[in-house]
Amino acid sequence: MTSSTTASTSDLLLSRIRDVADYPKPGVMFKDITPLLADPVAFTALTDALAELCVRHGATKIVGLEARGFILAAPVAVRAGLGFVPVRKAGKLPGATLSQSYELEYGTAEIEIHAEDLSADDRIMVIDDVLATGGTAGASLELIRRAGARVAGVAVLMELGFLAGRARLVESLRGAPLEALITV
Repeated sequence: MTSSTTASTSDLLLSRIRDVADYPKPGVMFKDITPLLADPVAFTALTDALAELCVRHGATKIVGLEARGFILAAPVAVRAGLGFVPVRKAGKLPGATLSQSYELEYGTAEIEIHAEDLSADDRIMVIDDVLATGGTAGASLELIRRAGARVAGVAVLMELGFLAGRARLVESLRGAPLEALITV
């Protein structure tokens, strides 16, 4: 929880996240955010908290990571008065893109961004629902820098601390903040 997120806000958000055992495979405890999204009070509290982080860290644009990051980042961009730039899975964006491969526990994946949507004057806040191993977030930071923009930070609804994604991102963040509203 960040200093700007009150304990009551954190408790509200956490109370609206449902644990789903053995999804998508046996032994995994999936954190389902759809009940939070369905609750207008909780979704507004989340949007406000993330927008405040973007303003506090001087972001000029927000990058949302496919797919649940889009759901969170778009209303945050509107609330904060900032532009929204999607980072998508490879092959989903039309026209010229920059792409970045990254390692998964079971192989590799690739994400893309429209580089022309970012400029050297931009400070980008990356928003996603969950920080797990940090692979997608790390790849997005590389894309942002390759596009010529600066990183304002990374903000997530929930960090799964036991997966050590934060530790894997330290070098990629280069001193930029990583803010998690909830850590489990």
